Order: sequence, then C-alpha cells, then structure tokens
Amino acid sequence: MDGTLLNDNHELHPDFWEIEKKLIDKGILFSIASGRQFYNLEAKFDRIKDRTMFFAENGTYVSYKGKELYINPLERESAIEFLEMGRKLDHTHLVLCGKESAYVETDDKAFINEISKFYERLTIVEDLTKVEDTILKVTLCNFNGVEDHTFPHFVNYTDRYKVAIAAKVFIDITALDANKGNAIQGVQREMGISPDETLVFGDYLNDLEMMKVAKYSYAMKNAHPEIKEASNYTTRLDNNNNGVLDTIKALGLLED
Repeated sequence: MDGTLLNDNHELHPDFWEIEKKLIDKGILFSIASGRQFYNLEAKFDRIKDRTMFFAENGTYVSYKGKELYINPLERESAIEFLEMGRKLDHTHLVLCGKESAYVETDDKAFINEISKFYERLTIVEDLTKVEDTILKVTLCNFNGVEDHTFPHFVNYTDRYKVAIAAKVFIDITALDANKGNAIQGVQREMGISPDETLVFGDYLNDLEMMKVAKYSYAMKNAHPEIKEASNYTTRLDNNNNGVLDTIKALGLLED
C-alpha cells in the first residue's frame, strides 16, 4: 500500500480499478499485503472487498471474500512489556493493534491525524495495558525516525519477536513468525500457487520476507536499499508515478 500502490498522498491511481478487473477476469488473484488495519483496507477497497484477499497488520490477519482465514496474535504479556518500554522513550507514541480495533492512550492531534490514515477503527483509552482484545501487534511511532531512535531499544528482542521497521516513523512488533512472507506462503500451499506464479511489490523493511516467496519480486524504485537487495527486480517507476500498474502492464498480464 503505502510507498508502493499508493502515492505519497496515500492516493490510489484511478486506473487501478480497471486493471484489477482485468486481472481478475484472467484468473489472477489480486491481494493487498499491508501493515494497515484490516478494516482500513476493507474500506479502501470496498467495491472489490468480496473478491480480494487481505494480508493485514503485516500478515498477522488474513481475510478472503469476507471470511477470516488466518490470525497470528501476539502474546498479551509480551505486548504489555513492549508498551511499558515504549512509554519510557522520548518522542514516542504507541498503538496497540487488536483484532476488533486499534487503541491509543493519547489525544495528541498530530499523532492522531497521522495514524488515522491507517486505522479505520481507532479507540482512545486511558491505559493500553488494560485493553481486552486479541492483540495482533504493537506499533511505535517516532516522527524523528524509528530506524535510529527507536529500533536500537528493541534490537535485543529480534530473536524472539518480529521487530519490523514498517516506515520511516513506524516500528511494528509481532509474533516472531508473523510476517507477510509467511502468510503468503500459507496461502500458496492452500491454493496450489507456486512461487513461480507469484508477483509481489514492496518498498520497506516489513516487506522483506515477502520478497523471498515470489519469483517475480519487485522492489519499488523508491524502496529501502535492503528491499532492493532482497528482490529479484526493481520497478521502472516509483510509487508517485504508478510503478506497480506500469510493471503489470509491461509484464503483459493484461494482454489477451
């Protein structure tokens, strides 16, 4: 989604709908894999939600044709530990991502305005550690940049949890085996789809595992250097110039 299918204003190119329909008509399964909340993705793609597969919350929740296929939660005790650590960090805001909603314990306007782009259901609570919901991930936001200011505080947890730099200002912490790549592999097995029949696009470090499960793995022209290194190909155009749809056309996937 962000930095890949959407431009920097979080907009979907108007040509998308026609191209998606052509892919579906040719028997190609179109899927969205994102760190965004499922309800946000469902609303964004409301007109095609009944035929779209969603890998939401970095692969911790998968839905297809309106039915939940897979969920990989984060242990509650671990989530609370990360929340308490995050509270001690300067310039850091927290999001507790549950199955039913996302939760925050601040009404900071700049923060709320930013995360509202990614969460359709967002609830302000007094204490995140008291939330009763199935927990999918903990997200930490630092507008000064998380790669330098936030990730170092959690690097010692990377052998037990998936600590993914999802964007310049976001880190997502999930169960160790929760990522877009594992979720896609599960669907490949269930539906008899091989890596040679799989095309993926990504731009940031939460896409890293996804690049390894598809022969046609494309890093966006604007992608993080590690994603470009892990992918087999790079798009000709960036996300602001419709790089995903341009590549789909160039590959001949729309031809009769």
